[in-house]
Amino acid sequence: MATAQTDSTGTKIGERPQQENPHRWRFFRAGGFDQLRIETGEDLRHLSGLDQKLWLALSCPTSGIDFDRRTLELIDTDKDGRIRAPELLTAVNWTCRMVLNPDVLFAGHSELPLNQINPHHEEGARILASAKRILTNIGKADAGAISPAEAADVGRIFGKTQLNGDGVVPPSAAGEDADTAQVMKEIMKLVGEKPDRGGETGIGKDEADVFFAALDAYLDWWGEALAKPDILPLGEGTLPAVEAAQKLSSKLDDYFFRCRLAAFDPVAGTALNADDKDFAAIADADLSAGAVAVSGFPLARIEAERPLPLGQGVNPAWAADMARLRDAAVAPLLGGERGSLSEDDWREIQARLAPAMDWLRRKTGALVEPLGIARLRAIKQGGVQQKIDALIAADTALAPEFEAIAAVETLARYVRDLVPLLNNFISFKDFYTRRGKATFQVGTLFIDGRSCDLCIAVDDPARHATLAALSRIYLLYCDCTRRGADGRPTKDRLTIAAAVTAGDADQLMVGRNGVFYDRAGNDWDAVITKIVSHPISIREAFWLPFKKVGKFVGDQIEKFATARSKANEQQMTTQLLQTGTQAISGQPASAPAAQPAQQQAFDAGKFAGIFAAIGLAIGAIGTALASVITGFLNLAWWQIPLAVTGVVLIVSGPSMVIAAMKLRQRNLGPLLDANGWAVNARALINIPFGGSLTHLAKLPPGSERALTDPYAEKEQPWGLYLVLVILVGVAIAGWRYGWWARLIG
Repeated sequence: MATAQTDSTGTKIGERPQQENPHRWRFFRAGGFDQLRIETGEDLRHLSGLDQKLWLALSCPTSGIDFDRRTLELIDTDKDGRIRAPELLTAVNWTCRMVLNPDVLFAGHSELPLNQINPHHEEGARILASAKRILTNIGKADAGAISPAEAADVGRIFGKTQLNGDGVVPPSAAGEDADTAQVMKEIMKLVGEKPDRGGETGIGKDEADVFFAALDAYLDWWGEALAKPDILPLGEGTLPAVEAAQKLSSKLDDYFFRCRLAAFDPVAGTALNADDKDFAAIADADLSAGAVAVSGFPLARIEAERPLPLGQGVNPAWAADMARLRDAAVAPLLGGERGSLSEDDWREIQARLAPAMDWLRRKTGALVEPLGIARLRAIKQGGVQQKIDALIAADTALAPEFEAIAAVETLARYVRDLVPLLNNFISFKDFYTRRGKATFQVGTLFIDGRSCDLCIAVDDPARHATLAALSRIYLLYCDCTRRGADGRPTKDRLTIAAAVTAGDADQLMVGRNGVFYDRAGNDWDAVITKIVSHPISIREAFWLPFKKVGKFVGDQIEKFATARSKANEQQMTTQLLQTGTQAISGQPASAPAAQPAQQQAFDAGKFAGIFAAIGLAIGAIGTALASVITGFLNLAWWQIPLAVTGVVLIVSGPSMVIAAMKLRQRNLGPLLDANGWAVNARALINIPFGGSLTHLAKLPPGSERALTDPYAEKEQPWGLYLVLVILVGVAIAGWRYGWWARLIG
């Protein structure tokens, strides 16, 4: 059963401790909920006692956010790619113990002041001593602070130190002992190597143990052979003999069995040899590559009871192997110079080499075999193993001291980075105060005359959009690429989700191009690949019904014009064809072509019905317009603006109400949850705050604007039209309310 994690005081992480004088926390209201203010060192000391239900986030990924990657790796102790609340609390509590006053974390130090390291704590004292040692090693002994980069520069810190507490020793650690250094190099080649803190590569205890275990096993295996003379009848020359015999074993058995078949039936001898067809098949082949084409033929010509020739008459594909067998096995084992090999001789060779073959099958320690038995014996007798083990043990004994050196980097990074991380984890202070960018804001997208500040890195847009759609935010998914100095695309790729919270979506569409600027100021080519549509603003919702009506009317007019154009084209084509046909047939051009009787007939009833329907439609429209106009004219003059306003609200009101409700429900949580966060509250983005996340194009204050456009379309006399409309309205109103009658009377 898993046990609950506790902090340094023994309090279960995430629960409120029972205190007589509880810490006084301060909160600020943003995003529709209370968020913690982290402002003092005492806040950090008591953070473990704060109920985690008040935290804005409980975990976040280490990738896809704009924050120092090395700091996140140090906090992520289980290396699962996520920063969780217990890991963050562990880092905060450790830092509070390692410094004299946690308020130093709020001072904005980019370096770790040495006078703020706690010398009264055992670990803190080691860190202080290690920090001074680092500064001395890099030539800054008089410095009063150390930066994270200086603490992490292992090349400069450990460059002249052969033993550095990481359990890995390079060959150079052997000093003037060349034999030990050479063995270490051989271990690195055969077993493997590890990086050393000093920048070199070397071996650790695991590599040394594997090598020397293999060495002992290999020497024991050889010792068995030396203790039994029948295993190595030719001494060390037995191994080449075994190798030569094993390579030709199947071919030799094949040859002698064929010869026995030929003795059984002379007719079989001809069939068992290669014939004319076999040689004809390879006649056109390239035989310069060692006679590979004939390697499948027998070793020699098959005849009854015929010994195998060892020189002349051997298949050329196997001549070299037969020569090795003769020199390495036949001559040494059978004695004398032999020109042929009988089947009995071959069986004798196999019997004498059988113990060696069995011994070879039981080989152990093959890892070190490339060094040879003589070299391995020299290593064993030279006592190198004890020397290497002593070096590794001496290096490992320094681990606590050099772990303190590594802790200097950790403390320097925590002092610099912990508070900014807390303000983007426990609260979203940087995001909601708009004084800077939050860690999840990776840059700014410029597109369609606006800039979008809420841009989040995304790995899988399709999967991300499934959950992010619940945020009620209008999102643009963009693929971003970069170009090098030569103008060619680089391998850098980035996908972002950009929130659009101001303006309208009229010109936003898949395939639209923009420019993305990351937090480092690098520009990327951005192209829209996916859109999650939601209301953007109240202003957009107000005009949306009118735009839909205008679009509908425009589409209908376009359809009507297109249909009329096609009809005219078809009629013109028909007339041209008729004229051409008449010219070819010799008919006068004025003579109409004969038409079917049913097409020439005129349906008077149908024609009258069409005109009657058109008349009724026009009458209905006119009656409706007359009713509307009469209704307006019957209103008092001050009621007319109210009526117009009411009509506008009837048209745009529902759209605006729905948009307002959705805009008030915009939630940052699903947007981050889809990216691997665990957001612990409804982080709302209301209408005013949302408007600040997207900026529309506008002229700077004090700009001059020339209104003369040489390419402007010819202006209509709209002023004159407006005056005429007003005069007509006054005339109608004067008639309606009897103004003219009173003036005349």
